[in-house]
Amino acid sequence: MSFVSSDFISAAPEIFVLGMACLVLVADLFLDERNRAATYWLSQLTLAGAAVLTIALYDERPVSVFGGMFVNDAMGNVLKLFIYLLTAGVFLYARDYLKARDLFKGEFYVLGLFAVLGMMVMVSAHNFLTIYLGLELLSLSLYALVAFDRDSTVAAEAATKYFVLGSLASGMLLYGISILYGVTGSLSILEVSDFVATNTNLDLFVVFGLVFVLVGVAFKLGAVPFHMWMPDVYHGAPTAITLFVSTAPKIAAFAMLMRLLVDGLGELHGNWQDMIVIMVLLSLAVGNIIALAQTNIKRMLAYSTISHIGFLLLGVVAGTAEGYAAAMFYTVTYALMALGGFGIVILLSRAGFEADKLDDFKGLNERSPWFAFMMLVLMFSMAGVPPTVGFYAKLLVLNAVVNVDMVWLAAVAVVFAIIGAFYYLRVVKLMYFDKPEDASALDVNTDVRLALSANGLAVLALGIFPGQLIALCTAAIG
Repeated sequence: MSFVSSDFISAAPEIFVLGMACLVLVADLFLDERNRAATYWLSQLTLAGAAVLTIALYDERPVSVFGGMFVNDAMGNVLKLFIYLLTAGVFLYARDYLKARDLFKGEFYVLGLFAVLGMMVMVSAHNFLTIYLGLELLSLSLYALVAFDRDSTVAAEAATKYFVLGSLASGMLLYGISILYGVTGSLSILEVSDFVATNTNLDLFVVFGLVFVLVGVAFKLGAVPFHMWMPDVYHGAPTAITLFVSTAPKIAAFAMLMRLLVDGLGELHGNWQDMIVIMVLLSLAVGNIIALAQTNIKRMLAYSTISHIGFLLLGVVAGTAEGYAAAMFYTVTYALMALGGFGIVILLSRAGFEADKLDDFKGLNERSPWFAFMMLVLMFSMAGVPPTVGFYAKLLVLNAVVNVDMVWLAAVAVVFAIIGAFYYLRVVKLMYFDKPEDASALDVNTDVRLALSANGLAVLALGIFPGQLIALCTAAIG
C-alpha cells in the first residue's frame, strides 16, 4: 500500500491534534504550578485549530485516502466539529473543579487530547482495523482519566471495572472483526459491504461475526445488557471526568455504529435490526426504572444515559436515511444536554464537597435563580418536554420507527419516557420547592457562568428552532 502527499491533507486535523498533544505533553514538563494555565490554553487552541482545519476541508463528497482506510466525508466532519465543541466545554467546566482538588495537571489535558484524536480516527475510519485502533486510543485514555485522582479508592475501583469490562468488549469486537475478515477476505468497510451485498446466501459465520461486532458497539454506547460499567464509572470518577465520558465519546460511539453496521453491514439490516430492538427495549426499561431509585445524581444521570441510548437506537432500528439522521440529531443534542447537566453539578461543587447527591440541589432557586432555571431547562429537555430540543429529538426518532410500521415500539418508548419524566421532575421539585441545606453563594468564574448559560439557552433555542441542525444532520447522512 502506497500513500501520496494529498492523503495527508485530508487527515490534517488528526495530524494537527497529534502534534499539538505531543507539544502540550513536552511543554507541560517545563511549567510550574503557577503557569499551569498555559497547558489549558494550549489545549483549547488545539481544539480551535482542529476546528478551523476541519471546516477548511469540509466537502460533502466522500474522499477516501490511505488505501481506503480513512474517509473524509460530511458526516465525519460534522461529528468532529461537535467533538471539538463538547471537549472545549469539558476543559472549561473542569478547570476550576480540578484546581480546587489539586488535580489541575497537564496529564488531564494530554489524555483528553489523545482521547479526542482517538474519537477523530473512529469518526473517519473506513476500515475495521482503523476503527479498532481509534477505539483503543480513546479507551486507554479514558481508563487513565477515570483513575486520574490517585488518592481516591472509589475512582481506582471504577477505573478497574471499566478497564476489565472494556477489555472484554474490545476482545469481542476484535473477534467479530477477525471472523468477518476470514469470511470476506478484507478489512475494508467498502469491500465487506460489497461482499455482503453480492452474496445472498451468506455463511452463518458472517452473522456470527456480526453478533460480536454488535457487542463491541453496544458496550461503547452503554446499551443494555452491556451497560454494567456505566453507573459505577459515572459515580466513581471525579465529576470532571464523568463530564467528559458522558459527552464526546457518545458521538464517537455513534460514528462507530454507523461505520460498522450501516456502511459495512447495512445489507444485514434484517439480522441486526431484531438484536437492536431487544437492546432498545431493555435499555428503556432498565435505564428509566432503576433511575427512579437513585439518590446520587451522577448515578441517576448514568441510568438516564442508558435510557437515552435506547431512544438513539430507535433511529438506527428504522434502517432509513431519515432514521439515521434522527439518531445523529439525538446523539448531538443529548451530548449537549449531558454537558450542561454535569456542568451544573460541577458548578455546585467546591473544595472538599461533591454536589453529587440529589439533596444538594435543594433550594437552588434561592441560591441562584438563573442556574436553577438552566437546570430546569436541561431536565425538561432530557425528559422530552416541549419546547426544549429533547422533545424534538424524541419526536424525530419516534417518527422514524412509525414510518417503518413499528408503531408498537414507538408506543413502548413513549410509555417509558413518561416513567422517566418522574426522576427529572424530582430534581426540579428539589430546586424550587425545598429549602436549601447550604445557603452559601455560588463562587464561579465569569467565563464558566457564560458558557453554562449559553449551554442551557442553546438547548432551549434548538428546541424552538431545530431546522438548521436537523438539516445539517440530514445532509451529513445523505
